[in-house]
Amino acid sequence: MANRTDPAAKSIRGTNPQNLVEKILRSKIYQNTYWKEQCFGLTAETLVDKAMELDHLGGTYGGNRKPTPFMCLVMKMLQIQPEKEIVIEFIKNEDYKYVRILGAFYLRITGSDIDVYRYLEPLYNDYRKLRRKLADGQFTLTHVDEVIDELLTKDYSCDIALPRVKKRWTLESLGSLEPRRSALEEDFEEEEEKEDNEQPVDEIEDKAYEKDHYRGRSPTRERDRDRRHDSHRHRDRDYDRDYDRDYDRERGRGRDRDRDRERDRDRYRLREEKDYGRDREGRERERREKDRDRGRRRSHSRSRSRSRDRREHDGGDYRKRHARSSVSPRRHGDGLEDGEPKKKKKKEKKEKKDDGTDHPDPEIAEANKLRAALGLKPLRV
Repeated sequence: MANRTDPAAKSIRGTNPQNLVEKILRSKIYQNTYWKEQCFGLTAETLVDKAMELDHLGGTYGGNRKPTPFMCLVMKMLQIQPEKEIVIEFIKNEDYKYVRILGAFYLRITGSDIDVYRYLEPLYNDYRKLRRKLADGQFTLTHVDEVIDELLTKDYSCDIALPRVKKRWTLESLGSLEPRRSALEEDFEEEEEKEDNEQPVDEIEDKAYEKDHYRGRSPTRERDRDRRHDSHRHRDRDYDRDYDRDYDRERGRGRDRDRDRERDRDRYRLREEKDYGRDREGRERERREKDRDRGRRRSHSRSRSRSRDRREHDGGDYRKRHARSSVSPRRHGDGLEDGEPKKKKKKEKKEKKDDGTDHPDPEIAEANKLRAALGLKPLRV
């Protein structure tokens, strides 16, 4: 119940006011002792007393990122959503500078663009010193105008992301805001009038051009000042327009560059795929040729081994057949004349060998002769 937004509070920028603070920082605030003890049950009237007790500003600090009392009170204002008149009174308060900064910070988060410029720009003239707590827990010295400039120009302050606001020249061109006037402009004009009244008439006529150009309030001077103001305004517009145009051009170049890179990458990938396909076909062709040569060698070696086995198996028969087949064919009529003497010679040789008379041992040869004469078989030793 203590952390819920007031039911009567209106949504800001389409969301719960407390959601303008990041969830992590919001949970740390809910767990802080200052929030539980000092901010419980505060209203718009009693919140002023707590704001008057502030002695520094800041976001979070320390290793655990503890929130400062300033952030706890900002969170409480988002929770109870005080009226706009109360917030404006906070900003206009000149006695307590931290009350003024608290109201300005809350208006920067929740206010419209016109209200932000209208109520915060006058605070540029406040040069009082402020104590600011850094992330490491140390204090640093700053000023009210520096904090206001940070709120109007930066996107992040006191560990909170500030909502975006329109540029001042945009609101001026729409007629929502009047051109800004410096607080010192009136003082300069009064001093110029006094100097003009004190100078003699002769000097005024002699130095009319210098007075109009440097110090006078003549129509020429005012016209030149308006022209310079308009030229600065248009120059800012032209600068923003040129910046946007350059940004779009650089963005288009980046897209073209990315497109060219993707096209080159696709071409390189296709080329690699083609080369890989060619290499693959060449490797397959070489593999087929090697397999074919290997098969031929195997078939040749198998045929040789089979013929060798057949020769070994056949043995002497193969040699005999080979010898018979190698004999030249006989001529017609040679067998009748030469064949009979050859057969007789073979028979005689066989008979000689069968008798044993041709034995190398003479004794055995003589014994075989006797046995042959007696009709006995020869000795075989």
